[in-house]
Amino acid sequence: MNARHIDHVNLRIPEDGADEAREFYGQQLGFGIEDALYAADEKPFFDVRLSATAVIHLWPTDEFEAPTKTNYDHVAVVVEESVEEIEAELADTGVEVEKSLDSPLGATGEAGAVYVRDPFGYRVELKSRV
Repeated sequence: MNARHIDHVNLRIPEDGADEAREFYGQQLGFGIEDALYAADEKPFFDVRLSATAVIHLWPTDEFEAPTKTNYDHVAVVVEESVEEIEAELADTGVEVEKSLDSPLGATGEAGAVYVRDPFGYRVELKSRV
């Protein structure tokens, strides 16, 4: 097999968490929200559009269990901004930074990263482009 990139990550969220997810991922982080099919009851999840080739599926369910240290760590998203720009944008939207690292190793090399938690406890790494 010759993998090219991750297409999507599927995260379960609380059944009543869709609005909070739209606020965090769409308004505070500035990613696109694609939820027309979800709103029309044509699929059970909606998408956070990260790029032309990557999404996070958010699946509202009554079976949601908050992530713990034993079952989830984080999803990393490469962004165009520097760590300083990421931190400034997060401060402007009221998102608390959990930690920042100068050069964690990722799939494309070492670059600065900022870690935040979404409203459901998932850690999201916002990694500067190498």
